[in-house]
Amino acid sequence: MSKYKWSFANVGGVTRVRIQSAEDLRHLGELDKKMWTVLSCPTTGLEICDESLKAMDLDGDGKLRLKEVVAGSEWLCSVLKDPKTLFEQKDEIEISNIADEAIVEVAKKIAGKKKSIALTDVDAALSAVTIEEQPIPAAPLEADVIAAYKEKSAEYAAYFEQEKLQKIGLALIPEDAVKPGMSMKKFLEMGKQIADYEAAKAAAEGANAEALSAAKAVYTPLRTLLLLHRDFYRLLRNFVTLEDFYDLNDKTIASFQAGTLIIDQRACHLCIRVNDLPKHDSQAPLSGMYLLYCNCENKKTGKTMQIVAAMTQGEIKNLHVGKNAIFYDNDGLDYDATVFKIIENPISIRQAFWTPYRKFAKWIEEKVNKSAAEKDAKSFDNMTASAEAKAADPAAADKKQAFDIAKFAGIFAAIGMALGMIGTALVAVFSGLATLHWWQLLLVFVAILLLISGPSMIMAWLKLRRRNLAPVLNANGWAVNADAIISVPFGRTLTEQVAFPFIKPKKGLKGWQICLIVIACIIVVAALAWLCHWLLTGCTWPFCLL
Repeated sequence: MSKYKWSFANVGGVTRVRIQSAEDLRHLGELDKKMWTVLSCPTTGLEICDESLKAMDLDGDGKLRLKEVVAGSEWLCSVLKDPKTLFEQKDEIEISNIADEAIVEVAKKIAGKKKSIALTDVDAALSAVTIEEQPIPAAPLEADVIAAYKEKSAEYAAYFEQEKLQKIGLALIPEDAVKPGMSMKKFLEMGKQIADYEAAKAAAEGANAEALSAAKAVYTPLRTLLLLHRDFYRLLRNFVTLEDFYDLNDKTIASFQAGTLIIDQRACHLCIRVNDLPKHDSQAPLSGMYLLYCNCENKKTGKTMQIVAAMTQGEIKNLHVGKNAIFYDNDGLDYDATVFKIIENPISIRQAFWTPYRKFAKWIEEKVNKSAAEKDAKSFDNMTASAEAKAADPAAADKKQAFDIAKFAGIFAAIGMALGMIGTALVAVFSGLATLHWWQLLLVFVAILLLISGPSMIMAWLKLRRRNLAPVLNANGWAVNADAIISVPFGRTLTEQVAFPFIKPKKGLKGWQICLIVIACIIVVAALAWLCHWLLTGCTWPFCLL
């Protein structure tokens, strides 16, 4: 176990180590693996330069693992005299801070009299690299002749082969076959000339490309140093910890945040690219978050992507599959977004309170629509059957069915019995309520609300305490080693709701008008309260005595 003293802080509700000094970077390899928030992440699809991530991907498998991050830290500490400059996250370095002599020599060659070297300087030098190229041999034939030969070579070769077989009586060339306009000897000579030319051309081009690559390779260590000087500390903030995600004082976004989704008068800032949708189907529901999956397309550039956005504030009544929205990536490019999948989870306690009533209303609506559809279909079937019967036998269809008094008497009796039972139940309920005081009635009302909404609110409270970003990142190929809890207060910062400014009306009610309205409301409420009390206790009308 390392004897180095690390500093810790509460980040996202979890105690995490903090990397904030050059000594921390030098001892990064000694940090207990169990203390790392992330153990691996993909090298593409993040808001960190892919080239920087791939430079640290030593095995080239598309995943950046803990040991490769440590190796990157060790290399940076060996080529920099003061690794603390990594915290500045700049793509420019003072040449005097570079410890590697070979890199210093290249940097001085590019920088000239300047004391610092920037990434743009290296890119400019790379674009200006030239070599003494090997000459490309001259083509033995015109370009269009070579192209025509390649196009017809297989067909002509087959013809000459058939011609040889025909001479020995093993084949017969069809009369409509296209005969080459040259002899077989000339055909083979042209083929050899073209093959030799293309082989020599490929060898010269390969040698030139290899020489150019070798000339540019001299600049590779310096360019890699500048890339990592800019991006390595940001990677640490998203790898060892998730500080970029949880730090509200820093406007830097986390490496996995792809942009902002504008939908239903809200801005969702926690939007993540979807790399593997089937994995999201199994992993994302474990996050406990309300997730919107969207297809995004920019028709001008042709760019497309799939994102998942976390809705952490507001209502859900207007959110549904097929809803259109706008997504802005971190470069400000806008995409047409369409919701194609929703994973439902509680957003707030208030929203959970109304959930049972919304579900009940939806159930009633579905039943009514289903019943109406069935009755409409039955009515149509009866109408068509009656029309068909009348067309087949008009005399029989005009006969009226005899009135069955016994049948209707039974129906009336059943209706009367049902009304009597309902009346008895209502009398029992109102009789019980009549014995209660007003404050007891209020408690009964509150108890009924809690009985209906209580379980939903309790489940919402439990889920909101466990909202975790880790399953969503795991579905994208990350190996997250610790919980990434999204608390209710923090969740409010991830989804912004619309806030309209208060506009004072130009013409408002006068003071005496407002007073009259208030007095009228008090009188109406008092009258309703007295009426309810009279109906429950002192009413002597016949329907009150049922």
